[in-house]
Amino acid sequence: MGKKSLIINPGSTSTKIGVFDDETLLFDETLRHSTEEIAKFDSIVAQKDFRKDIITNFLKEKNFDINSLDFIVGRGGMLKPIPGGTYKTTDALIEDLKVGVSGQHASNLGGILAREIGDSIGVPSFIVDPVVVDELEPTSRYSGVPELPRVSIFHALNQKAVAKRYAKEIGKPYNELNLVVVHMGGGVSVGPHKKGKVVDIFNALDGDGAFSPERAGAVPVGSLVKMCFSGKYTEAEVYKKLVGNGGFNAYCGTNDMRDVDKMVEDGDAKAAEVREAFIQQIAKNIGAMATVLEGKVDQIIVTGGIAYDKYVVEGLKKRAEWIAPFTVYPGEDELLALAQGGLAVMNGEEEAKEY
Repeated sequence: MGKKSLIINPGSTSTKIGVFDDETLLFDETLRHSTEEIAKFDSIVAQKDFRKDIITNFLKEKNFDINSLDFIVGRGGMLKPIPGGTYKTTDALIEDLKVGVSGQHASNLGGILAREIGDSIGVPSFIVDPVVVDELEPTSRYSGVPELPRVSIFHALNQKAVAKRYAKEIGKPYNELNLVVVHMGGGVSVGPHKKGKVVDIFNALDGDGAFSPERAGAVPVGSLVKMCFSGKYTEAEVYKKLVGNGGFNAYCGTNDMRDVDKMVEDGDAKAAEVREAFIQQIAKNIGAMATVLEGKVDQIIVTGGIAYDKYVVEGLKKRAEWIAPFTVYPGEDELLALAQGGLAVMNGEEEAKEY
């Protein structure tokens, strides 16, 4: 019989949970929370008991015996920068999630809930590859302005999961491969995986790299400075242009790639140009990260929701397949990725890290 796990992935207005037997999903559910329910709490950590009760009550309704679980994994939150891996939910880790040492985000509740529920039934609990995973080489931190170092914020969970999946499929250790992994969702991140470490990254949130459905990516810095001091916009308004209202939203009025494709089909020349620019920018990112690996790229891996878009994937291949072959894993199965991270420790394939 396999090892059973409960996986907890909190979002701002929902809590996704899944119960696995090894890597087989037994059932999952997105437990939604209304704006009114969330508004009752003055902080994210104050939502803990509310969300915990919803999770445990749902499991009771499913007639699932919580005591049959072998381990619990929560989505990692805004911790201090740490190397990738599966981490024990130690007291120090939980404390930093509670205070929001690197920021307040609903994902901070993942580790906290995992620890509480795990402790209540006497099983171990973990987090896996939070967004703050930082394995950058020293040279990757330089931006040209000492006060503005480049930082590592990216889709670490999905990037690491698909990289390890590819390694497993070809029968080679992840830490013996050089890969360029492209995640395309609401944000875009492109990372060079050098022998098991993501040694550089295009900041997926508010830094650099290609624009995405919701984010501006790299913009002309001088023009941005002038915009900031033009008196036309508040700080919050400028930031919203970069994160949230940037990219496809700014050019096409939608953050859905399928809408953009439909606009192109209907003869919208501007949408067609935006789509080509998107492909070109990501291809440039792939080429840049190939240079970080000194051209020694074993495989280019494309993942995320937009990896379902055949036109985009074929466009990337046309521009970058000369660097290395492509493997495509569409979508992002975060629940499975979290389960796999915990399972690797429980099966003795990896050692749990201490925060």
